[in-house]
Amino acid sequence: MSVDTTTVRRIAHLSRIAVTDDEVAHLQSELNAILAFVEQLRGVDVEGVEPMTSVMPMQLKKRADQVTDGFIADEIVANAPRREDHFFVVPKVVE
Repeated sequence: MSVDTTTVRRIAHLSRIAVTDDEVAHLQSELNAILAFVEQLRGVDVEGVEPMTSVMPMQLKKRADQVTDGFIADEIVANAPRREDHFFVVPKVVE
């Protein structure tokens, strides 16, 4: 697959990147080099290779999924200018 100048301009437009006419040719060659590398990777035989989460084999630490307030609500609102129980008191902005 090869990228032409029209595709480079379209990618730049979709990415919201300002690209000058002088930069288009350079970006075109870089994108084509990236795509050539991806094509080269497609030739690698990965049959039977397990996906990795780390370079070292290890089990990920797991914890129970429990909802808590962190048990530090008083510390969180300690420096608030105004508070009520464990909540920040803010000025009313909508009437």
